[in-house]
Amino acid sequence: MNLGDLLEKLVRRGRLLSLITLALMACLVLADIIIPPDYVRFPWDGIGGFAALLGFAGCAFFIAVAKGLGVLLVYKPEDYYGEEHEHDPPSADRREHD
Repeated sequence: MNLGDLLEKLVRRGRLLSLITLALMACLVLADIIIPPDYVRFPWDGIGGFAALLGFAGCAFFIAVAKGLGVLLVYKPEDYYGEEHEHDPPSADRREHD
């Protein structure tokens, strides 16, 4: 079996893999809540599931910042290149100028 076949099998079972991953993450958060930590450096380190919540909030924050930067700096309006579409033949006015 080559790598391509393995990847195709994984893609076909994508929903199952997603559910398994979500269940594993939920189990880890539950274990973090149930099992008390041996050493707590900060008060919030002792809160069960805090690291998962902080990681999710940080990820959501960075996605929002990236989306905001994309809207401000990268995205262009739909008519940015003018009224003509790339698949339309050039107009008579344009052919005269070329």
